[in-house]
Amino acid sequence: MIDEIYSREILRLAADLPHAGRLEWPHGTGQRTAKLCGSRAIVDVKIGRGTMVEHFAQDVKACALGQAAASIIGANAVGAALPEARAARDAMRDMLKSGGEGPTGRFEGLRILKPVAAYPARHASSMVAIEALCDAIENAIENRLTWSPPFYAEPDWEQQEAERTRRAGST
Repeated sequence: MIDEIYSREILRLAADLPHAGRLEWPHGTGQRTAKLCGSRAIVDVKIGRGTMVEHFAQDVKACALGQAAASIIGANAVGAALPEARAARDAMRDMLKSGGEGPTGRFEGLRILKPVAAYPARHASSMVAIEALCDAIENAIENRLTWSPPFYAEPDWEQQEAERTRRAGST
């Protein structure tokens, strides 16, 4: 069974991490670490209207399972909104802990990790990327709500970024 969780497809995904790195001036950042093994994911996002992810980057240091999950997250995060990311996180957790079918829609690829359910010690490393994505979107939404004028009301993030950069350079 251990060969099933480290399948050729899992190893291929682990070796191909889309959007690796960090964003400059992210709207929100999320970080999760699996306590048992130390797998870590840092996710940066920029969100647009409707709180959909417009730009995404991730810095992931994880085992093959965590890297494979991050690969699927990275390939599908742009265009996702918080409810969709939360639903995927919850379905992933249910798949690993309670025998659920796993995420549907944009993040359905995470179902490839279903055999990990038999290895509870590997659950946390498989979850760090999706949890960090949810945290990053939540952080971006919080930041949007707490920015001082004109940022909180202005929907044009490109203009906001230019203004924040200009102000940061003048101090």
